[in-house]
Amino acid sequence: MTDNHLVFYVKPERVEKWRLAFQEVVEAMSKDEAFVSCYLHRDVQDKNLFTLYDRLAEPTVEAFLENQMKLYRVENDAKISNLLQRPREPQVLVPLGY
Repeated sequence: MTDNHLVFYVKPERVEKWRLAFQEVVEAMSKDEAFVSCYLHRDVQDKNLFTLYDRLAEPTVEAFLENQMKLYRVENDAKISNLLQRPREPQVLVPLGY
């Protein structure tokens, strides 16, 4: 099991367009065999800051990283790049069981 933590700083005038693009990628992602769950959070103090937590049932971190290169993900990354204030900040997490 692996978790993905992504931070998005969205341009204020592009939030709605980004949310639509995000919704599209979640719909595609949810069809992946390894998909378990995802949660999107919006920062209380910064309405342009979003954090995504997603969990995939991948056997290894390497398999998880390979899954990130699926065409729909690559296309979405290209689609949202001009909607962000800066590049997204990814972090791959492995649950320790606590």
